[in-house]
Amino acid sequence: MTEAPEEIPYRRDFPARPGELMRLSPRVRRIVANNPGPFTFTGTCTYIVGEGRVAVIDPGPGDPAHIAAILSAVQGETITAALVTHTHRDHSPGARLLKQATGAEIIGCGPYVPARDLALGEINPLDAANDLEHKPDRLLRDGDLVQGDGFTLACVATPGHTMNHLAFALVEEQGLFSGDHVMAWSTTIVAPPDGAMRPYMDSLDRLLARDDRVYWPGHGAPVDEPQRFVRALVHHRHAREAAILDRLKAGDTKIEAIVAAVYKDLDPRLRGAAALSAFAHLEDLINRKQVTSEGQATLTAFYRLR
Repeated sequence: MTEAPEEIPYRRDFPARPGELMRLSPRVRRIVANNPGPFTFTGTCTYIVGEGRVAVIDPGPGDPAHIAAILSAVQGETITAALVTHTHRDHSPGARLLKQATGAEIIGCGPYVPARDLALGEINPLDAANDLEHKPDRLLRDGDLVQGDGFTLACVATPGHTMNHLAFALVEEQGLFSGDHVMAWSTTIVAPPDGAMRPYMDSLDRLLARDDRVYWPGHGAPVDEPQRFVRALVHHRHAREAAILDRLKAGDTKIEAIVAAVYKDLDPRLRGAAALSAFAHLEDLINRKQVTSEGQATLTAFYRLR
């Protein structure tokens, strides 16, 4: 979702074509799925790691044509594992198709489970994003290693976008497959109930403590200055929180009014996502005793400063 302060060094120059294989580094190749949209940019980035016996990160949507492109790219090689960063339908269903075709083990994040039982007050506009059929053969946790011929992937827990979100660090190249936690083309959607703002912010702080050289995200071009980019994302979220507090001070009590005032010139297709993002901020502010709601916090509740 596009919500951009000027200081975020976005990269929206991404000429990669669906199905085209591109080498990014000595150990990393990329293929983009043909699923462009307001939440996916030009499509999901699938990464092939290693040579000979390879791992595939985020095989993408359940699109046979994309799986065929992956198999063509690794012709003569063996896919040993399909790693999944999180259970959104643009990232994980392809792992099952890849397993059917190759026998590769599905590893990475756990199955989709909502972060908490949360009544949003209306149908979650992003419910369809969740892959309810994801069942990994092996669950990875923070610090676990996946080793292959000439590469080591270290699991980095990054909850927030979803609570089961993982990133994978390529140790030999100081690179991080950041999934949807950090993307160069846009800020990340944090949408309750499966996403939560405070874990997302904590995960950003965790990345700031690392020394990664480059991020390879789930959508769009690589993030070439990751520390600078993450600092800008943190600043952006603080500014967004301040703007929401200002709207509450001005007398707005409903998320609909806050979104109209704070998210200027918003693509109508992203209005539901913006409401969920504002809700995630409000939920965090309630937990920090700065805001209260009348009754249960929902998308349609009334909010005010404490």
